[in-house]
Amino acid sequence: MTKKAFFMRRLNDHIQYLKKLDETLKVSNSEFQGTNHRDCRLGQWIYNEGPAEINLLQNDKANQIFNSLLEPHKQFHYVSNEALEKKYNGDDSGAQSLLTELHILSNTLVNKLLELDSMQ
Repeated sequence: MTKKAFFMRRLNDHIQYLKKLDETLKVSNSEFQGTNHRDCRLGQWIYNEGPAEINLLQNDKANQIFNSLLEPHKQFHYVSNEALEKKYNGDDSGAQSLLTELHILSNTLVNKLLELDSMQ
């Protein structure tokens, strides 16, 4: 975990998921299926080795930031799955209307991961 690019990899995992989601919501024939908040790569890290790796930083602020990732990450997946459901049910405008909320949640996650990266 001491490698400098560690949190950047988590950030990239999230950005790649968001990119697939954006593409799916814009294209009519995509088959991308969203995941729940525990099954994406970032979620796998958050709910498995993440807490132990954050504890290695020995920084209370890092623990607070890590814990503050949980709810926005969960909400990101809830909204993304809702947008995908709308898209697949033919409600393109409803799906598109959720994009703003998704990008706000994504921005929150990105900023928290960047903040953790700066603590290494």
